[in-house]
Amino acid sequence: METPSIVFFVVAAASAYVLWFYLLARKLTGPKMWPVVGSLPALFMNRRRIHDWISGNLRETGGAATYQTCTLALPFLAYKQGFYTVTCHPKNIEHILRTRFDNYPKGPTWQTAFHDLLGQGIFNSDGDTWLIQRKTAALEFTTRTLRQAMSRWVNRTIKMRLWRILEKAASEKSSVDMQDLLLRLTFDNICGLTFGKDPETLSPDFPENPFSMAFDSATESTLQRLLYPGFLWRLKKFLRIGAERRLKQSLRVVENYMDDAVAARKERPSDDLLSRFMKKRDVDGNVFPTSVLQRIALNFVLAGRDTSSVALSWFFWLIMNNPRVEEKITTELSTVLRETRGDDQTKWLEEPLVFDEADRLIYLKAALAETLRLYPSVPEDFKYVVSDDILPDGTYVPAGTTVTYSIYSVGRMKTIWGEDCLEFKPERWLSTGGDRFEPPKDGYKFVAFNAGPRTCLGKDLAYLQMKSVASAVLLRYRLSPVPGHRVEQKMSLTLFMKNGLRVYLHPRGLEPPGAATSA
Repeated sequence: METPSIVFFVVAAASAYVLWFYLLARKLTGPKMWPVVGSLPALFMNRRRIHDWISGNLRETGGAATYQTCTLALPFLAYKQGFYTVTCHPKNIEHILRTRFDNYPKGPTWQTAFHDLLGQGIFNSDGDTWLIQRKTAALEFTTRTLRQAMSRWVNRTIKMRLWRILEKAASEKSSVDMQDLLLRLTFDNICGLTFGKDPETLSPDFPENPFSMAFDSATESTLQRLLYPGFLWRLKKFLRIGAERRLKQSLRVVENYMDDAVAARKERPSDDLLSRFMKKRDVDGNVFPTSVLQRIALNFVLAGRDTSSVALSWFFWLIMNNPRVEEKITTELSTVLRETRGDDQTKWLEEPLVFDEADRLIYLKAALAETLRLYPSVPEDFKYVVSDDILPDGTYVPAGTTVTYSIYSVGRMKTIWGEDCLEFKPERWLSTGGDRFEPPKDGYKFVAFNAGPRTCLGKDLAYLQMKSVASAVLLRYRLSPVPGHRVEQKMSLTLFMKNGLRVYLHPRGLEPPGAATSA
């Protein structure tokens, strides 16, 4: 073929693609589409506020309760045909997470990206591999002994470390980064609960733990894989450069630490999750090998650390901006403690709450749920489409593409939560008399803990830990933000605060017997 003919063919093919892409894009709902680049310019311009940008696009797709889905045209980033479906419609979410559960797995893109870190652990697997771990974990998470173990780990960390750090900061009138403290606290707790080994990252001198640092580095490097086309991170892995080089180095530290943890538990079994999984069998009836046990444990550490600490960070930020809610929480705390520990308020501060006391904190649970409605720890989740499908609102999703359900956007839709959807209002979670916690009847209006067959097994443990920590702080201190400190979202798969949460701690005076706790 002559050179002019080749050039003509290339130009003609490119022109046909541009025309096809533009004409198809014009039929889609969502942000403005441009030839060739689609939604990429808008995505780039809004990269620092991606969750609010997605919410805005979903809000503008008609405003009707029957239609809250849009399509982003990302020709160089999306996985097939250049289009990426995003929805926050509860019926669509139910369809994805329950009705056609088998048609929307994690999928090859997600699993491949996370395989080096999580292997075939419960949060990175589908099918029988996922099911056997799910069934095993479900049996353990429903036991009272596991709740008691979590309560012991949480209360020990609060009493021996958190209170001491906060007391020192309050007496010196110095600020603390609550997000950092909470990340350390939940990391120590989940490591203790999972494999009975306390890394002690929450200590007065804030030590840098090699396992914690390597785990954070490995997680961040793994998340970067989702931001780039697969061939790019695979090339970097082959060349051992950039984030892939850091990932390999971090995984070496993580695996060595986990080798020691597994060996210790084999020698001295305990009541932690790792010891419990050692007694179980896989789909073929064999005990789990060490490499699988490592990944199972890491899956639970990843799920149990960031989610609770991030939720608590946003909770404390909302409390500082809503003194009415803070007063109601401290009043409830004083009421429960007076009934369980008597009128001598010095006894209220001797020990953190036991989980029977935490169970009685209905308004606090409502405030935590309201926090997760507005600031879900995992703001977006992704599913792979196995076969062509049509969502309940009529949106067509082709096989091989990715559909995202925006948990962050669900809580910000007036058509779902009412005109006051942007208000921090724990009362929306309570019965008319205010004496019972009542989640919405449509369980897919609130999926911060996932829903359907993959509903979070640790949901009750998460509420227990968050209640214990929140009450331990608020019973002793009133928080105020450091002047000039900016609270903003970090753009990642978990809704971290980009600059942390720097606060001052003001000792909360105990009230006279019979009075309500002062705010």
